[in-house]
Amino acid sequence: MIRLPSNHAAITAPLVASNARFPGIPIGRSLLDGRPFRLSPVQTSAALLPSTNSLALGGLGSGKSTTAKTRIRREILDHGHQAVVIDSFGEDNAGEWAPLVRSLGGRVIEAGTFTLNPVSSLLPPEVREQLVRSLILAVEPGALTYQATHALQHALNHPKATSLNGLVDALVSPEDGRWPATKLTEWGEGAAIGLSRYTEGSLRGLFDGQDASLPQTDLPILSFDFSHLDRNSPAIPSLMAAVSCWAEHVWLRQSSAVHRHLVLEEAWQILLSPATSELIQRLLKNSRKAGLSLDVVMHTLSDLGDGKARDLARLCEIAHVGRLGPEEAAIVGALLGLPAWAVEKIPTLDPGQAVWKVGPDYVDIIQTVLDAEEAALTDTSSRRRAAQQTLGDAVEQDAAVVEKVTKPSEDADVHADSGADLYAPFTNGDDAWDWASLPPNVVDGWQAHIARHETVLQAAHEGRFNEAAQLAALREREDITAHGLNSAQALAWLETRAQVAELGGDPGQAAQLRATVARMGNDDAEWFEKMPQDSTSPACHGAPLPPTTAPVDTEQPTSARRRTWPYVAAIAALSIGAAGVWQHAENEQQQQERQQKAAAYKGRSGAALTIEGVKAEVVAHWSTDRDRVILELSSYFDRNARYLRLDASGKTASSVRENGWFPKDPEIELPVADPLADVTVQVAVGGRTWKEGSRATSRSIRLSPIGVAYDADTGEKLPSDL
Repeated sequence: MIRLPSNHAAITAPLVASNARFPGIPIGRSLLDGRPFRLSPVQTSAALLPSTNSLALGGLGSGKSTTAKTRIRREILDHGHQAVVIDSFGEDNAGEWAPLVRSLGGRVIEAGTFTLNPVSSLLPPEVREQLVRSLILAVEPGALTYQATHALQHALNHPKATSLNGLVDALVSPEDGRWPATKLTEWGEGAAIGLSRYTEGSLRGLFDGQDASLPQTDLPILSFDFSHLDRNSPAIPSLMAAVSCWAEHVWLRQSSAVHRHLVLEEAWQILLSPATSELIQRLLKNSRKAGLSLDVVMHTLSDLGDGKARDLARLCEIAHVGRLGPEEAAIVGALLGLPAWAVEKIPTLDPGQAVWKVGPDYVDIIQTVLDAEEAALTDTSSRRRAAQQTLGDAVEQDAAVVEKVTKPSEDADVHADSGADLYAPFTNGDDAWDWASLPPNVVDGWQAHIARHETVLQAAHEGRFNEAAQLAALREREDITAHGLNSAQALAWLETRAQVAELGGDPGQAAQLRATVARMGNDDAEWFEKMPQDSTSPACHGAPLPPTTAPVDTEQPTSARRRTWPYVAAIAALSIGAAGVWQHAENEQQQQERQQKAAAYKGRSGAALTIEGVKAEVVAHWSTDRDRVILELSSYFDRNARYLRLDASGKTASSVRENGWFPKDPEIELPVADPLADVTVQVAVGGRTWKEGSRATSRSIRLSPIGVAYDADTGEKLPSDL
């Protein structure tokens, strides 16, 4: 637990972090608390994660597809999963999943080079009819009248109907049945015209031909490459309908893998089609029973409009959202129920970073971590990098200037901070992630910190003061959590926030921020008094300028990287001048707090709550030897209570009312490392309107062993349960 000095806590918003841990493959690390983040949805308890479907959103270059590919690769290699990918985007005339698929021993099926048979005998009769209807609706939405449907059913029973060409022949030249052949010919004309688009028209070669068949079902991964097709072509929803039916009725039934994934890349093209959205919706709803995860990857929710397609996104219990614009971030936040702090963070995310929401409660910011092989296999920016190669010399020169400023003796420490410490959670203990070298998607730690300060100050200079202030406060909290309260990274934000306040016309706030350090010791106050007060330059971060040997041409723009040295100096000065004083003050305050808490120790705490009209009580009991705590939630005889749930430290307990009472009140037992530390628990209660499968209203409660309880979000003291 991080304890802030009272004069610092007054100007720092509450920290946001989650205590949940999930089983499965490693994905990356949390940017809120630095812990490793793992997740294999199918291995997660159904109580925490009712379904295993996921939604990935993010703008171009945000890293959403890279994360999706990495997850699938690790699930296949580590757990023997299988995957089918619908790939509709790429570069260099190939789908972007092709390198990864081939590396795993899979197969890439390019549209036009493989012919799918929609009337294959491997498909049940009812599935063949449904699939052919979807093909017709994709090109001729009004063709399937009641009479046309009857004519189609009659034709599907004809001996010729073993291929799409044979089915068209059976529609054009039917045999007499319950209805005369002349009537059947008339009724089936529209359906025959629609199917002729696939046998004679622009979509020829996708579903007709002598070699028409169905794909293999025993490969670790199979990719349907639609990248050659026109994005507005009806071929995409038509092919998707065929692949969905094959996956549901052939692949899932014949596959022997422990779990399967159906990946929809650029999914808006698929979900917007009425011919395929119903198929996808059925797969989503039945995915748990079928042992299937749908992994949907797309840019924005706005692409889906406001209809049924957007409703499908709500069926995904897992979402990871990369960088989006502020307006789109607000839309996503409202649909997914993200907290305000996460929505504000989305527009500022770097490539490979995403806001993750897992189940109803877990929200975190995760940096995806790749090894060298994964970085090469998931790369989709080769063209952009080729265009940037002409800037290579300039970048190297700027890097050389930065290295010279930081001094050779400091280089090793800087590199170590950006590498080994950053990934320590993955290389130590049970969470070992043993890689031979540092992942290539990690930039130098200090340069990354410097760039974050520059971004904030640049926003302030452009007049976006509120945005800059909020962003600075959030990033300060991130660095406090990741590196510690007295770390150089965390301390440097005080001066940045002061400069933002000055630029926004609030010198009082700037003085208060600087006085925070001044009150911690005279040495720190003297250091700040020596800092230049000119805040007109976004590069200045409050460090004395070095001596110059020649006048500077003020008309020439200065490289962003060449201006970064003041941040390094500021960080170094803050860490040297303030860390010792702050550490002493904090240690002294912590010792006093622990003495007071030990004197008031009761070993029990409880709170009386009213959630969704239900009166409930949450209680914490510390054991006699103080090595564990038991958490309980009950509603006693409140008739409005339908559902109770507790979540704490990755453990969950819940109970549903049966025959007027709860079989057992939710209870969790946790080990205790510090008997004087508070325990935070998430309490969820379903009232009279709650239904099974729906989300219950929840509150985060902090229980103290001295007998008091607080609202963990607001800090408000709660009434005792006694």
